[in-house]
Amino acid sequence: MKKWGILLIFIICLGLIAVKEVPFLQDKKNIQITYYHEDDKIAEKTSSENSQKVAISKDQIYQGNLLLVNSEYPVHPTGIKSDVVNLSSNSELVKGYSLFDHKTYLSEYIARKFSDMVVGAIKDNNYNFFITSGFRNFDEQNELYREMGSSLAMPAGYSEHNLGLSLDVGTTQMKMEKAPEGKWIEKNAWKYGFVLRYPKNKTEITGIQYEPWHIRYVGLPHSAIMKEKGFVLEEYLDFLKGKKKISAKVEGEKYTICYYLFSENMTINLPEDHEYDISGNNMDGVIVTRYE
Repeated sequence: MKKWGILLIFIICLGLIAVKEVPFLQDKKNIQITYYHEDDKIAEKTSSENSQKVAISKDQIYQGNLLLVNSEYPVHPTGIKSDVVNLSSNSELVKGYSLFDHKTYLSEYIARKFSDMVVGAIKDNNYNFFITSGFRNFDEQNELYREMGSSLAMPAGYSEHNLGLSLDVGTTQMKMEKAPEGKWIEKNAWKYGFVLRYPKNKTEITGIQYEPWHIRYVGLPHSAIMKEKGFVLEEYLDFLKGKKKISAKVEGEKYTICYYLFSENMTINLPEDHEYDISGNNMDGVIVTRYE
């Protein structure tokens, strides 16, 4: 009996160790992150015979899904999404949700991603979503700023809505802070590449009050890592800049993410046989996400 007791304790200890190493499995997020030392040569693993040199222009600092827009870093004209459309005139993009009015604009790509998310939400429950605000041009942002003031709105060029990557989401039931739709978004939006941009406990970092209705597209795997680490975009970009390179495995898919400080005549060595995305951070460099 003593031997069996010792064996049972040993098995329980192993189980506790396993839970400690992968706590995110309890929340149905299968995320593994590997860090590299800052002095590692982040592009050297690419074989020269299977690689290509990709030129990086200064404009690319201001383009992509990971652009930081706040009171310090305004929208650059080249960063505004080029596929912004009127959603009421493109009914095929409006699936599972409604529009607050017929003047709702959004990036076509982001609209499709949002539709995917809403369809996923409806499978979980009988939710009711609608978009209250999407893309705004600078004139619309200025008008909103004049009407609402600096405590509730940003001046033109300093709002994420001027990019086309963000949208405000409402529900027919109640305020998003208390609505089941709001709780679902906070818990599940990362699976579809979205993040809750201005959470309650990060106002000192974002400089924006809690907005449970405002979501922002950053794409996978970034949304998953931000959710796992509890990061807002400011923190995530600082994290990447400090680490220079991380490797992430999200729901079985592998990614390598590298930050590069921009320099003149810059080229990056990338594999020819892997897909990749390049996004600027709207500050000083670019982030390359490689799909392994």
